[in-house]
Amino acid sequence: MAVPGVAQQAATPTDSRPFSERIWFGGGVGLSFGTVTAIQVDPLIGYKIDPKGKLSAGIGGSYWYFRDSRFIPAYDFTAYGYRTFTRYRFIEQAYAHAEFLHMNVEANRFGAFSEVKPRIWVPHLLVGGGYVQPLGGRGSLYLQVLFDVLQDPNSIYFNQGPILSGGVGIGF
Repeated sequence: MAVPGVAQQAATPTDSRPFSERIWFGGGVGLSFGTVTAIQVDPLIGYKIDPKGKLSAGIGGSYWYFRDSRFIPAYDFTAYGYRTFTRYRFIEQAYAHAEFLHMNVEANRFGAFSEVKPRIWVPHLLVGGGYVQPLGGRGSLYLQVLFDVLQDPNSIYFNQGPILSGGVGIGF
């Protein structure tokens, strides 16, 4: 005897948020001018993966310029690169952060000033957490504390303790 089968369709929840509410922008800018000049630009774009917006992932770029005129010749340093990251907001104001940062730097940049310094790509694995302060609307400020767990000898954070940074977010 044959038993008639009933077709079942799996219910897949749809995310009703418009795309503009799933994307967020942010990053930081650092500027210092004088005997020591430092310029840092770190734009980010993130995507809220889950409907509640707790888990997000994204990409970003990074550019650093540093010049210290106290030395003769002056010490110059330029780095650029990209990052991929993920953040999880375990409460509204706090998040965990993990990031792979790949920076192009001068190898042995702390050696003799006259020697040729080839450029190399250096991996960084940054982990930590942050605090978010809403500003109203979709804007927010964030402060974070990260640690470079790889500690590559050419790392821009080599032998450095906690990395303190902050920035502005739109939609985060």
